[in-house]
Amino acid sequence: QHYFTVLFGHEGQKPLELRCEDEVDGDEWVEAIHQASYSDILIEREVLMQKYIHLVQIVETEKIAANQLRHQLEDQDTEIERLKSEIVALNKTKERMRPYQGNQEDEDPDIKKIKKVQSFMRGWLCRRKWKTIVQDYICSPHAESMRKRNQIVFNMVEAESEYVHQLYILVNCFLRPLRMAASSKKPPISHDDVSSIFLNSETIMFLHEIFHQGLKARIANWPTLILADLFDILLPMLNIYQEFVRNHQYSLQVLANCKQNRDFDKLLKQYEANPACEGRMLETFLTYPMFQIPRYIITLHELLAHTPHEHIERKSLEFAKSKLEELSRVMHDEVSDTENIRKNLAIERTIVEGCDILLDTSQTFIRQGSLIQVPSVERGKLSKVRLGSLSLKKEGERQCFLFTKHFLICTRSSGGKLHLLKTGGVLSLIECTLIEETDTS
Repeated sequence: QHYFTVLFGHEGQKPLELRCEDEVDGDEWVEAIHQASYSDILIEREVLMQKYIHLVQIVETEKIAANQLRHQLEDQDTEIERLKSEIVALNKTKERMRPYQGNQEDEDPDIKKIKKVQSFMRGWLCRRKWKTIVQDYICSPHAESMRKRNQIVFNMVEAESEYVHQLYILVNCFLRPLRMAASSKKPPISHDDVSSIFLNSETIMFLHEIFHQGLKARIANWPTLILADLFDILLPMLNIYQEFVRNHQYSLQVLANCKQNRDFDKLLKQYEANPACEGRMLETFLTYPMFQIPRYIITLHELLAHTPHEHIERKSLEFAKSKLEELSRVMHDEVSDTENIRKNLAIERTIVEGCDILLDTSQTFIRQGSLIQVPSVERGKLSKVRLGSLSLKKEGERQCFLFTKHFLICTRSSGGKLHLLKTGGVLSLIECTLIEETDTS
């Protein structure tokens, strides 16, 4: 027998004693309630705040050091300009002091031959030195970095071409044929379902066709590669990706429901048998846009790793990367929030009386399962605590749901329906204390 007790900090709420059938399940419940503790979140918040203050101090120190270095560079630039002016003045003085040279036509023929040989030698030495400089640069880390950067750009163009081709198959092999089928006399699918499944896929295809054409135009001007302005064009239009990602799970559900229709399922299999699909299903093509933003972020990380700090595109590429990362976080949070809301609503629908606290969007589901509720024992005697419609004088099985803010306790009727306990069915975890007794007796 494995028991544990939950004591609540606020008055009017008596201890809750629970029992599990096996030790592993009990440990998992205790660990889950520990992780749901509000005090741990406060401690973690305080630790993160201290780290944040420390990082702010480091940033301020780095800014002061950067300003000092900037002032030193300005002073050195001024000194260089002064030295240049002095060199120019000295050269002019030297030119005036140079003796007058006679007419070259009066020079000795042997002198002319010597000058010609010297000219050939100087040319040979210059070419040799230039060849050494070029070979040293080819073997230098900077040249290797530039070669890797160019290869990243070439791979990006190939990946973009493949992605545009996938979107083209999605639109031309599925979206447009299904749109036509929805307009037929006996439509296997409605226009609303087509819009729900594909949403703005066609707009995404047009957007990336433009982006791909811009990339190919930049490659035509190689080795001059300017890519930042292309991302500047792409960034303001990426909100359509938010709509697609937000709708993705729902589109797959609509597609699954439509497949219950035999006519639609038969028609869809005909479209998927197209050689251009290469055996891939419609769900696969609908998933491709979900990974495009992370792919851009990875590509920009690799580009910046091989882009010098003084490069003309450095700031623009960093700005594009930060915007894409921000968009990726927003889309991830929206998908997580949507899945959490659907899970909470699914649990709320299973409870006959309903539960208003599950309509809170910040309420996150953690765990559910069956627990045995045991009678409360005070000073060796059973306390007469009424929970629901019965006095708890014997053990009872409860269906429990753990969330970040509340703990729900339900009973299951003979028909399989869940009912919240009338008293103590919804317990707040904001101010509670978990005590695990080690005394086995």
